[in-house]
Amino acid sequence: MNIDSVVALVKSNFPEAVINYYDFRGELTFVIEKEQITTVAAFFKKNQELDCNYLSDLCGVDKIKTDGIFEVVYHLYSIQKKHRVRLKVPLPSDNPTISTVTTIWNTANWHERETYDMFGIQFQGHPDLRKILMPEDFEGHPLRKDYPIHGRQPATLRDIYRKDEE
Repeated sequence: MNIDSVVALVKSNFPEAVINYYDFRGELTFVIEKEQITTVAAFFKKNQELDCNYLSDLCGVDKIKTDGIFEVVYHLYSIQKKHRVRLKVPLPSDNPTISTVTTIWNTANWHERETYDMFGIQFQGHPDLRKILMPEDFEGHPLRKDYPIHGRQPATLRDIYRKDEE
């Protein structure tokens, strides 16, 4: 399926959901309204022509200083058809929340937890939204651009063991 066919298929099924789309070096990106992400994501997975059965990555992007938003970016792949599509969803910086896609792709569970931990983006309906990389008492979200470079955090295990050695 060529890029023009994919664009026509998605735009005809979701005219209210597609904010924008573009092709860069053969990878098609759709910018999607956040309220429509679960419907659009399910379509990409279940539609036989698209067959994006693999969520290869989901990540956050801090664009607050340039555009005043966060983004959640979904990298989709069709194993059978061997094509990739990217979905980007802008989120307002004062309320970075979006619906979970864990009911569509199980692998979203870990990716959404990581994005929550690193950026503070809330995934509504997530089955277990809690920190996954940082300690529970870690304050802030380290991949946000407003996170202080020299910020102090709770003691690490390494610090605790050093105290025992002294």
